[in-house]
Amino acid sequence: MKNIFYTILIGCVAGLIDISPMLKMKLDKYAILSAFSFYFIMPFIIFNIKLLENIWWLKGGLITLVLSIPTIILISKEDKKSIIPVVSMTIILGSLIGIAGHYLNIM
Repeated sequence: MKNIFYTILIGCVAGLIDISPMLKMKLDKYAILSAFSFYFIMPFIIFNIKLLENIWWLKGGLITLVLSIPTIILISKEDKKSIIPVVSMTIILGSLIGIAGHYLNIM
């Protein structure tokens, strides 16, 4: 039960970190909800995938990047200059999720 609570907490924190610049830019509420739900769900996926166990510090960033490729393709259609910030935020937040899971012994 403790692991589920920490997983939800990590997902909420990651989601809030990701949507904070989106709120400042007053983006579409569906884009904000989509981004929050993506990072809310990511810890459940990262913590339960048994790939890349030996490189735990890289696991979260790689899994998050791979799963965000469809979203990045959609974003690149509308705004090519936002690809780099989106990819970098994806790698950073995914890595932080993985690191938090490792140190909280969730993975």
